[in-house]
Amino acid sequence: MAEQVDGQALDEVVTYTSDLIRIDTTNRGGGDCQERPAAEYAAARLAEAGIEPTLLERTKGRTNVVARVEGTDPGAGALLLHGHLDVVPAEAAGWSVHPFSGEVRDGVVWGRGAVDMKNMDAMILAVLRAWARQGVRPRRDIVIAFTADEEASAEDGSGFLADEHAALFEGCTEGISESGAFTFHDGNGRQIYPIAAGERGTAWLKLTARGRAGHGSKVNRDNAVTRLSAAITRIGEHEWPPRPTATVRAALTELAALYGIDSDLTDVDALLDKLGPAAKLVESTVRNSANPTMLTAGYKVNVIPGEAVAQVDGRYLPGGEDEFRETLDRLTGPDVEWEFHHREVALESPVDSATFARMRAAVEEFAPEGHVVPYCMSGGTDAKQFSRLGITGYGFTPLKLPEGYDYGAMFHGVDERVPVEALHFGVRVLDRFLRTA
Repeated sequence: MAEQVDGQALDEVVTYTSDLIRIDTTNRGGGDCQERPAAEYAAARLAEAGIEPTLLERTKGRTNVVARVEGTDPGAGALLLHGHLDVVPAEAAGWSVHPFSGEVRDGVVWGRGAVDMKNMDAMILAVLRAWARQGVRPRRDIVIAFTADEEASAEDGSGFLADEHAALFEGCTEGISESGAFTFHDGNGRQIYPIAAGERGTAWLKLTARGRAGHGSKVNRDNAVTRLSAAITRIGEHEWPPRPTATVRAALTELAALYGIDSDLTDVDALLDKLGPAAKLVESTVRNSANPTMLTAGYKVNVIPGEAVAQVDGRYLPGGEDEFRETLDRLTGPDVEWEFHHREVALESPVDSATFARMRAAVEEFAPEGHVVPYCMSGGTDAKQFSRLGITGYGFTPLKLPEGYDYGAMFHGVDERVPVEALHFGVRVLDRFLRTA
């Protein structure tokens, strides 16, 4: 099939990525973010293409954009394209280029959001505007959502939209967003393109230990800090057993076939060892996890506090929440209480669906040397909130990346950047997929 993306779309995806990066939408948590300028920018680009945007806020300044492009088949389920507008903080002192410059240097767009995920927002805009110029209508309705607050609780973003504005997503059966269809180089000449068909559940925990406050020089058998430290140590050292889900099993099976090795799923860790660098695509998603991340206790060195608090980033597999809860009960013990600070569901999507096959075909059209495999994301996206509406989610932000480019390190990392050619590839692949979806 001949390429159908015009040169203007290739220029616009770079311009829009850069422009959106320059709009500082840092989300520091606790409501400290203003997505509205970026939302207004995206809405204006849609309106210029004759697509009517709706701007929605739960909290002033925390703006979401929703729009719909009508398809030719009213009986087909609608497809949701969603991308978040907020980004995590970036300290300029550690960067080679200012994180909110959006500078294009040596064929690379630099800045916070270049990968997570203003690049995809720009791809969506560029493709839809190209369709408007060409008079293209998709087969199924396309619903576009640019969301706030994904980098925190999503309460002002996709959670708000799913709970309060479900009617805007009427008919949506599937959705695509971050993060999949990027080039993974295995170091041996193979290029792998993982497409996400699942997410581990989010379980951010608060642990509280209580004891007897007192003078730091006195014997104290009821020390809250000691109790909490023991529990945190047990959690950090716990070895979670492998529990490969359907998506992970499919990933392991396809990777094993690619490398010509036996896909023995009875010993997952041994199989991972045989996959070499490619194991990185699945090793974080074969089991639950719980990583201690924050500790708070005391106010003076010679005072034993009566309370100590810790936070833990927990993730659980689809079907793994019961095991997660039972394990945390055991590891914390009787002297430490734990509760969910933030919890979201685990997701799993079919890898034998027509939509997955079309995503695979679109990538293979423009990267015939690549090998597409399914995978499960270790973290979470707005797909969790949209799943409340019965929308099946996939991670599909296509990028063709050069060898040596550490895609995973770009997320929340220093010197986040994306090659211009990767954006061009993304527009071509996204256009191809949406025309066939």
